[in-house]
Amino acid sequence: MNPDPARRERSAEGLPPALVMQGIIKRFGAVTALDAADLVVRPGTVHALLGENGAGKTTLMRIAFGLIKPDAGSVAIGGVRRRFTSVAESIAAGVGMVHQHYTLVPAMTVADNVALGLGGHYDVRAVSERIRSIGTSTGLALDPAASVSDLSVEAQQRLEIVKALARNARLLILDEPTAVLAPASAAELLRWLRIFAGGERAVVLITHKLREAVSVADDVTVLRRGRTVLAIAASGATEAALADAMLGTAARALERARTKPSAGASDSAREAGSTVAGSNGLPTAPPAVVISANDVMIRDLRGVKKLSGVSFAIHAGEIVGVAGVEGQGQHELLRAVAGRLAVASGSLVTPMEVGFVPEDRQRDALVLEFPLYENVALRGAGTRRGRMAWRRVREETRDLLAAFDVRADGEDVPASVLSGGNQQKLVLGRELAAKPSALVVENPSRGLDIQATVAIHERLLDARDSGCAVLFYASDVDEVLALADRVLVVAQGTVREVARDREMAGRAMLGLGN
Repeated sequence: MNPDPARRERSAEGLPPALVMQGIIKRFGAVTALDAADLVVRPGTVHALLGENGAGKTTLMRIAFGLIKPDAGSVAIGGVRRRFTSVAESIAAGVGMVHQHYTLVPAMTVADNVALGLGGHYDVRAVSERIRSIGTSTGLALDPAASVSDLSVEAQQRLEIVKALARNARLLILDEPTAVLAPASAAELLRWLRIFAGGERAVVLITHKLREAVSVADDVTVLRRGRTVLAIAASGATEAALADAMLGTAARALERARTKPSAGASDSAREAGSTVAGSNGLPTAPPAVVISANDVMIRDLRGVKKLSGVSFAIHAGEIVGVAGVEGQGQHELLRAVAGRLAVASGSLVTPMEVGFVPEDRQRDALVLEFPLYENVALRGAGTRRGRMAWRRVREETRDLLAAFDVRADGEDVPASVLSGGNQQKLVLGRELAAKPSALVVENPSRGLDIQATVAIHERLLDARDSGCAVLFYASDVDEVLALADRVLVVAQGTVREVARDREMAGRAMLGLGN
């Protein structure tokens, strides 16, 4: 969906740049996060900001938002040079930022969260009307009275955007906004961003999805190791060129990981009652069923029925992917299989120990203030008895860091200092260290760059090849189709298997027949 070139030219005519960042340097101790980075965002445009984790994208945008002060360099908003000393100053200048990890207060309502930082007397009726008005004009509808703790991840993302719009942002910065959205929701958000980026307004879109950058953006900037290595019009960019600018050969490693053949049972052997020919030509037993569901009904934590009549089987040595529009019950399904949610009726048979990697690693998998070895010790904490053998836990953590390539300065550093990719590798490694016969993973590459995604996908493929039964959900249907051996679609309260075909999966996600 590249915009009309003539419209792009008109949008820039006579208006100063929405954002200019020149020679930005930022150091954190001995680490140079930004090394004379540059960025120019034209008014009336969507500008994609690309780079692997650690390239400096988020740091650069946090400087633009006033969260971080640069060590050197200049920032100009709408042609006016700025040196923000607080976020309040950047908001007053028309800058809004939607962070990858949400800044919401779960105990408060939607209206309460939007009102925070607005200043003045809190008029709940006026704030609620503002939320409804934004929802009507953007499609980002929310119930002002809803508790944030009850919102889905997708709805929380929507709320973060509404918060920025309620403060009259003219330069909107979004950090991986489609990472947790289903394809239809992501497409709708991107369409709205094109509408928002009109006149004097502009959008900076931090994303790892190259197809997304090429399709929706007017301009693209690539950072690598804190430096600006490419600034180009999106109309002249290709996914391959952007990947090479970001990572070089790592981009091709992603494709190899996604197409790695299964060392487990063949597709035919996964069919009930089928057999596989052994090396001597004689039939061997089909792979064991590790997880089975028969006429299962699942309710959410509030007692609302989400799924019924669910029946499927997952065998050893296969990856089963789950696709579905947000809120259809896929999270409840995965958490039931992981033993985190009881089924209301029917039969769900799982192994005694199931590894589980939740969607929000910072909220549900890690205690960020704890050192890494204590986070590793969290596995099985609910069933463990007796004294902790901390020396052994430390050794296990050091082994895990090495085996899963978790980049950290030892087992004593807090989990908060790790990048998102290293946090994800730590959580996945912790679960796989127990060698479970089943593994459940929610959105395995959420917020990760290409290189970290490669690492996570390869670990899941390795787990499959070692005989583990892997069940995972991804909001990106392309990730489901690329990684899974079989695909289940959750829609309209049911679960059914579909072919590994994007069109068929998409129709099933919308509740349409084959």
